[in-house]
Amino acid sequence: MTTTASAEDQLSETFAALANPTRRAILAHLARGEATVNELAAPFHLTLPAISKHIKTLERAGLVTRGHHAQYRPCALDASPLADVATWAEQYRPVWEARLDRMDDYLNRLRSQPTTEGHDD
Repeated sequence: MTTTASAEDQLSETFAALANPTRRAILAHLARGEATVNELAAPFHLTLPAISKHIKTLERAGLVTRGHHAQYRPCALDASPLADVATWAEQYRPVWEARLDRMDDYLNRLRSQPTTEGHDD
């Protein structure tokens, strides 16, 4: 397998993990610092096994790591796969900037056209 294929596989894993709103919420929580599974589960109406499945998906994608502190294993965010997403998305920046520039030009042309108020229908 080539490095490119491996990178694409990792990107697919990351996007799959990010596709779920619960997992995105878990990552948002972890962006504020480490948390236990119980702490991560608190805001959700899900069972601990369901939250654990979400965490395992995030771990497989490389977005979450588990530590060892005494008797518990806190979860932590590993944002490095998000950098790969940003790099992937960056290739589309010129396309969107060109489209936004064209829309801006169009809106400016509309604003500069005289209005036809007071006409009879």
